[in-house]
Amino acid sequence: MKTTIERLGHHGDGIAPGPIFAPLTLPGEEIEGDVEGGRMASPRILTPSPSRVKAPCVHFKSCGGCALQHASDEFVADWKVGVVKFALEAQGISAPFEPIQTSPPQSRRRATFSAIRTKKGAIIGFHGRASGAVIAVPECQLVHPEMMAAMPAIEAIVAIAGSRKGEIKATVTRAEGGCELAISGGKPLDGALRITLASLVEQFKLARLSWDGEQLAERRAPLQHFGAAAVNPPPGAFLQATPEGEAALLAAVTRALGDKPGRIVDLFAGCGTFALPLAARSEVHAVETEAEMLAALDHGWRFAKGLKKVTTEARDLFRRPLLEDELAKFDGAVIDPPRAGAEAQISELAKSGIKRIAAVSCNPVTFARDASKLIGAGYSLDWVQVVDQFRWSPHVEVAAQFTKGVR
Repeated sequence: MKTTIERLGHHGDGIAPGPIFAPLTLPGEEIEGDVEGGRMASPRILTPSPSRVKAPCVHFKSCGGCALQHASDEFVADWKVGVVKFALEAQGISAPFEPIQTSPPQSRRRATFSAIRTKKGAIIGFHGRASGAVIAVPECQLVHPEMMAAMPAIEAIVAIAGSRKGEIKATVTRAEGGCELAISGGKPLDGALRITLASLVEQFKLARLSWDGEQLAERRAPLQHFGAAAVNPPPGAFLQATPEGEAALLAAVTRALGDKPGRIVDLFAGCGTFALPLAARSEVHAVETEAEMLAALDHGWRFAKGLKKVTTEARDLFRRPLLEDELAKFDGAVIDPPRAGAEAQISELAKSGIKRIAAVSCNPVTFARDASKLIGAGYSLDWVQVVDQFRWSPHVEVAAQFTKGVR
């Protein structure tokens, strides 16, 4: 059948009347193909969009790691800003938008690869488009080249500890001391396997190797720099996807807190992405569920120079949010929750007297929900900053300034 794409869905697929979902299509394109279950799996483009471009990566058609390489950068930027605006409008909210900040190609410092053992060695890459098959991506345009240089180490690990029947997941993180590998899905560890795997750290000049969350060997500390502090995150700890994306979010958070932020509480602080740079001018109280991440944050602060006092608190902010009277100690707040948002903590912030809130989110829908609650409590949403650090994916990051009683 023939049809015309009207818009893109949240996963980046084109949507035609019906609805019919069609991958790798753009609004305005006339397409043709067989439809099954409301999906046109292999659309033929009859009338291409002016925004259609040649994908910069040779793996794009087969690899499922990227969804939007067939669209121009201008189109993707406008679409991502539009996703955030639509989420806010659904809550009856409008706000000024700052220009989107987009990370460059080959800038990802962290990615999880799939790996399977074969008769000839291993295949390492990402799952295929709408497929469970692993597609090798030697010319990947998404991740930093230093991460691609870790592929021989992963291949050696798969040969030693992989299975022909299962997949190994290898999370590669680019750090100051070299690449860190966090492996899951391999064979259970025994004494001999521990020794063999540990020897690969020196052989391939890795910074650190961990196995199902357990550190096996560390050649050099895989440091990440947050402002003046050097932090050694625990294996698998959350990091912003690109240095450029992190810098854009930090700039937005800093601006949102104002020139004289006073004492700050950083909610869902992680390893100190925001808390440690902000400590250059303010006292900060960092709250996070994972004690190991807070320990890394605290160690980084203690060995940094020129920072104001940083305190930490391990606390489940979903079950035990900071309450109104606890928040009364602070002049500004940073909140960067997981994708589900932070309804309980936002409810307490809404009741608080905190004048400035810097909100960061990886989910426009929950961001808009939380924004509605803050606005209902008397806060104003002064501006929104969209950050595209997951280039060529449907993923969107948002930072925003909320104020109450600020002239």
